[in-house]
Amino acid sequence: MAPLKAFFPVLLASLAACRQCTNLTIPVDISSRQGLFKEVPVETNLDVRAFTTRFNEYQANLTATLLQGYQTLKGSYEISAQYCHPDNGSNGIIQLLSHGIGFDKTYWDLNYNNFNYSYVNNALENGYSTLAIDRLGIGNSSHGDPFNEIQSQAEIEALNAVTTKLRSGAIGQIGSYKKVIHVGHSFGSVQSYWLSALYPNNTDGVILTGYSTASQFLAYFAAGANFHSARLNQPLRFGNVSISGLQQFAAKYNVSMDLVPALQQLVEKAGLDLSAQDVWNLVGSTEVGNLITGFNKTAPPLNYPSGYFANSDLTSDQYLFLFPGNYDVGLAVVGEQTKQPVTTGELLTIGSAPMMSPFTGPALVITGEHDVPFCGGNCYGQVPNITAPNIPAGVKTAFPAASAFEAYIQPDTGHGLALHYNATAGFQVIQDFLANNGLAAQ
Repeated sequence: MAPLKAFFPVLLASLAACRQCTNLTIPVDISSRQGLFKEVPVETNLDVRAFTTRFNEYQANLTATLLQGYQTLKGSYEISAQYCHPDNGSNGIIQLLSHGIGFDKTYWDLNYNNFNYSYVNNALENGYSTLAIDRLGIGNSSHGDPFNEIQSQAEIEALNAVTTKLRSGAIGQIGSYKKVIHVGHSFGSVQSYWLSALYPNNTDGVILTGYSTASQFLAYFAAGANFHSARLNQPLRFGNVSISGLQQFAAKYNVSMDLVPALQQLVEKAGLDLSAQDVWNLVGSTEVGNLITGFNKTAPPLNYPSGYFANSDLTSDQYLFLFPGNYDVGLAVVGEQTKQPVTTGELLTIGSAPMMSPFTGPALVITGEHDVPFCGGNCYGQVPNITAPNIPAGVKTAFPAASAFEAYIQPDTGHGLALHYNATAGFQVIQDFLANNGLAAQ
């Protein structure tokens, strides 16, 4: 039964011991050679679904259809980050963490259930420092035009700029690090791999979670997300129009976090045969939840323009990220409450990464057994043009010069490794791989 308490604020215990964390903003200057796309209507949810329909057309290529040429994007941006180090200080090795689509930097340090799902805590316990970033265009980092500014290439350049600053000590609150390990999840893994291909000397280790080189399953992801315009899906968090009117409506009709028990009281007074679970299902597992004030309120709103897409609701979260039976529904609700969007430009350029990386350090791929966007739900399956014992193992061909390569399949896990009951076991696989391949922190 889905817990009603999942709709109430989580009472957070004190931060786990042995860590010092700071939120900061990192200015970066980038120059990015990238696509110039024809913009198509993406104002309404029906527009967004039309975009997805064209994006997923068999034997068609929407990227090529909309591409009008190329441009060099130059600009100054801000990257929001959380820096953490063990209580006993840094030892010169830091993990730079890049989140995937649907998340922000908090993916790596989930505070649910006293941080029991925190990758950051696991890394700190193994002696590493961490820097988790909101990717360019997402969360509290600089936003931009969703078609022709916030594209994969621009985000790679921002990631590389942050990396260079880490090495040189140009981030005043942090100091310099001799070794930088790039850890990604999903689209963050795409970008970490991409950085290793373009700037192989600017990374010391590559950890790719929720990743493979089997691109044919991207359509599964786009369809299963049931994308909406972000500003319409969670208007009080993401919106950029009519926010004051929505807030007045919510206040007048008491549309708050108490909606579930309030509805249950009305049901009981009316003598209707509708259980608490039925009420929860109507609100918690549908788009209704995204309209509840406390459920999606951010101060100030993130102000995403049209062209930023969000997955529809909790059911799409389960399909995209979770393996049924091995996750806490309460944590899944928190994931829906705090989700983040994807831009049209990111979708149109996500498949443009180089086919091969000249990186000569250690590389690990760790992907959930039932990952949908990178394995079609079965990472032990076989796909055309990949001659490997399983789908993640096929990534080895992209790292021909790696000093060490390993592909690990996390059992009973979907795409969102950090959201499952056995997450910490997967985290430790990562730390052990690093320690066994010349990147031990202790």
